[in-house]
Amino acid sequence: MQGLGRIRTTKPRTPGAKSVTQSYSAVSKVIREMGLLKRTRWFYGMLAAGLIVALGGAITGFILLGDSWFQLLIAAALGIIFTQFAFIAHEASHRQVLESGPGNDRLGRFLAAGVVGMSYSWWMTKHTKHHVNPNKMGKDPDIDFDTISFTEEDARKQTGLLALITRKQGYLFFPLLTFEGYNLHFRSIKSLFTRQPIKGRWVEFTMIAVRFAIYFGAIFWLLPLGMAFAFVAVQMAVFGVYMGASFAPNHKGMPIIPADVKMDFFSKQVLTSRNVSGGWWASALMGGLNYQVEHHLFPSMPRPHLARAREIIREHCQNLEVPYTETTLIKSYGIVIEYLNRVGLQARDPFDCPLVNQFRRV
Repeated sequence: MQGLGRIRTTKPRTPGAKSVTQSYSAVSKVIREMGLLKRTRWFYGMLAAGLIVALGGAITGFILLGDSWFQLLIAAALGIIFTQFAFIAHEASHRQVLESGPGNDRLGRFLAAGVVGMSYSWWMTKHTKHHVNPNKMGKDPDIDFDTISFTEEDARKQTGLLALITRKQGYLFFPLLTFEGYNLHFRSIKSLFTRQPIKGRWVEFTMIAVRFAIYFGAIFWLLPLGMAFAFVAVQMAVFGVYMGASFAPNHKGMPIIPADVKMDFFSKQVLTSRNVSGGWWASALMGGLNYQVEHHLFPSMPRPHLARAREIIREHCQNLEVPYTETTLIKSYGIVIEYLNRVGLQARDPFDCPLVNQFRRV
C-alpha cells in the first residue's frame, strides 16, 4: 500500500478508539502467548560474532594494505560495519537483546559510544520521544528541521541558501546524507556538553574520546595525509548514507499528525509507519527496521520474531479496517523523494513575484 505515502498533513480519524484499544490488548496477549517477546540471545550472539570477525578482517586489511588507495574499500566496509553495530545498539536501547534493562543499556552504551562513536544517552532521549509521538508536529524530533524540511510550515520559513536547498530537497536528500554521519556524531557529542542531567555522561565521553583517539591515530599514522582524509570521508559518507537510507523509509511520506490531534496508541503507530517488503534480506540490510509497524507496536520484540508478528498484525489491521502500509525499498525511496519535493515547493524564492509567476503559468 502506498496511498498514505502521498498524504502530507492530515487529521487521521480514530475509528472506534475504544474497540481498537481493546482489540490491541487482545492481540498483545496473543503476541505474548506465542513467545514473540522472548529474547533471542543465540541470534544476537551470532550477529555480534559475525560483526566482530568482519571488524577484525577490516582492521587486518587496513594494516596489510598500507599506503594504497585500495584503503578506501576498507573505509567503505567500516562504514557498513559501524552501521550494523549501530543497529544492535538501537535494539539494545529497546531492550530487545538482553533480559536485563541495565544490561541492555551497558551493551548499547558500549556499542554506540565505544564502537560507533556516538552518545547513547542522546540517542535514547531523541528516539524515545519519536516512539511516543511518531510524525506528530512539535513532539517528534525526527521531523524537526535539520537542513531538510519535513513539514510545509518549516519549508515556508527557509530563506536564502536553505530555501534553495529546500526547494529541491527531495533530489538532494541522498547526496546530503553523505554528511549525515558528521551531523549525528556532532549533535550527539555536543549533547554531552550541555548542563542537563545525563546518565553516564563521563563514561560515554571517555569511550568516545578513546575510540576517536585510536581511530584517527591509526589512520593518520599509517596513511599519507591526503589518503587519510579521503579514508575518513569515505567511511563517514557510507555510514551517513546507510543510516539515513535505513531510517528514512519508515515514516517519511506517511501522515503528519497535527499537534492538537489525539489518537489511540494502535492507530497512531500503524498509520504513521511504513514497512519495507523483502523478508530476511531486508531485515539483515536494515537491522529489522523494515518491520517498522511491528517495531513501533512492540518495541522490545527481538528482530527474529518481527516477521511472524507481521502476519498477525496485518490480519489484525484488516479486521479493524486500519490501513497497513508496506512497499518495496525502491518504491519507499521514491515516495520519500516525492514527498520532500512536494514539501519543498513551499520554500519559494522570496524575490519571486506571485503576480508575475501567475502570468507565467497562463
